[in-house]
Amino acid sequence: MSQAETTTEKLSPVEGIKSASRYLRGTIGEELGKDSDHFGKDDLQLLKFHGTYQQDDREARGAATESGKSEKAYSFMVRSRIPAGIMTSQQLLAHLDLCDEIGNTTLKVTTRQGLQLHGILKSDLRGCIKRINDIHLSTLSACGDVNRNVMACPAPYRDNVRPVIQQLAYDIAMHLAPRTKAYYELWLEDPETGVKTLEGGSDEEFEPIYGKVYLPRKFKTAIALADDNCVDVYTNCLGYIAVVRDRQIIGYNVVVGGGLGVTPSAKKTFPRLASRMAFVTKEQAVPIAEAVVKVQRDFGYRDDRKRARLKYLIHDKGVEWFRSKVEEYYGSPLADCTEDDVVEHNDHIGWDEQGDGRWFYGFNVENGRLYDNENRAWKAALRDICTELQPEIRLTAHQSIIFCNIEEKDKSRLASLIKKRGLPLSEEISNVRRWSIACVALPTCGLSITESERVMPDVMDEMEKVLLELGLDKELFTVRMTGCPNGCARPYNSDIGFVGKAKGKYTVFVGGTRLGTRLGFIFKDLIPLEQLVTTLRPLFVKFKEERLESESFGDFCARAGLEQLLAWSTPAAESTPAAE
Repeated sequence: MSQAETTTEKLSPVEGIKSASRYLRGTIGEELGKDSDHFGKDDLQLLKFHGTYQQDDREARGAATESGKSEKAYSFMVRSRIPAGIMTSQQLLAHLDLCDEIGNTTLKVTTRQGLQLHGILKSDLRGCIKRINDIHLSTLSACGDVNRNVMACPAPYRDNVRPVIQQLAYDIAMHLAPRTKAYYELWLEDPETGVKTLEGGSDEEFEPIYGKVYLPRKFKTAIALADDNCVDVYTNCLGYIAVVRDRQIIGYNVVVGGGLGVTPSAKKTFPRLASRMAFVTKEQAVPIAEAVVKVQRDFGYRDDRKRARLKYLIHDKGVEWFRSKVEEYYGSPLADCTEDDVVEHNDHIGWDEQGDGRWFYGFNVENGRLYDNENRAWKAALRDICTELQPEIRLTAHQSIIFCNIEEKDKSRLASLIKKRGLPLSEEISNVRRWSIACVALPTCGLSITESERVMPDVMDEMEKVLLELGLDKELFTVRMTGCPNGCARPYNSDIGFVGKAKGKYTVFVGGTRLGTRLGFIFKDLIPLEQLVTTLRPLFVKFKEERLESESFGDFCARAGLEQLLAWSTPAAESTPAAE
């Protein structure tokens, strides 16, 4: 029995819900049989573990009730767990079918290499999750207080490195998946016959890793390469940086305690990048993941969900204390980290050879939003490509899609299928747009304060013009936007971050880095959406004039510091066009 199950400290209400849930069952089964459009508040916490959130489409709400409040438009977000973002064309087509048949017609590629369906009605929820399982994917632990989707560089290079870390992502995801039978009983049982599909479920009524109260909060894991941090490894609770010698992985430097969620009104919350902890061999990688999870299970804070992430435990106790506990749970000492660390970030966009005579194409999907309209038809293009060429699919942490195993003779055909649907080729997209991402935000995310993915294209239109005017259009830097401070699009360690703060207004962060190894700082607060680019323009001007050789925009802002940036941002400080 874990410390979390025997503690006498005052627990948050969610801990009581998990404890009494009978291993995540709650009353979900009974509620699924009722003629209502939503679940009760206790079940809402448990549904997350099954891969779904109850949401309210604020733009589809009904007329005001007698109480004066508008009637909520309930629906569900369903997230598929896809380790390393690897899937088949058939699995992507099935998600497109679900999106069109029972969703809100928009499919989302997430910043953690998953897929999200939105607008699923309660009456369609069981059928939706079952259909995802029918294509050999799952939604189990895509959300909730457990280890979530495990990220890894998705590039399909046929070398001795990428396949190894992609397999490790799968192995960790499966090893840390909940063992409860509840998922299979609730979603894969035939309600007509009562026949249960228990493949993958444990027959034992206990969780050997999680215990009956699972983790204090969500837990995120990623695996990176030193020369390719495309998964933003330092923003995760647990990260592995592959140590490569003679083109072979000999082990991993383990980093712990990253996380970006913030509650601005609570000074006790803050973004944090992970700390380097220890080196582990390939054989130790999965057992160490289990040990890290168990230490967080037993010592993580359960009294305050705002401080329940692993990052706060490590901040308070120190990484040396945490390492000693991991060694205790693992059963032997660990070696110190090697000197290997993150030095580059490749988004894998455009054409590249796989190493087996075939090619892959990284297709930039703006903000991961797949929809069709009269001008651009993302879903139709994917249907064309997946039906005709049947490539293997890889999802990136930058919300884009990689088409794999393309024969040389089919390269031009792939490009024509993209252009046929009114979409730009990746090589036609500006650098600033290519390196931008945004979260879902309004109207469905219950935490969202402002717009994000729907307005980011317009922000990019304006920023492209300014950068072209200044001759900075070839620069590489990241721009990320979120509709609230929870940081789902990782705005706090990017070169530029826009974080929703109040209706139509954002906090502007600068000074992070494309490599993901440094947090930015607040430049200005409560900036209206329409002023975001004009607010940054004076900094772009000074960047052009005073940058060091090969200095990135984020590095420039970090070197200059807030006081100097604010001085430059006054109207009198900006150079005139003639002076430029």
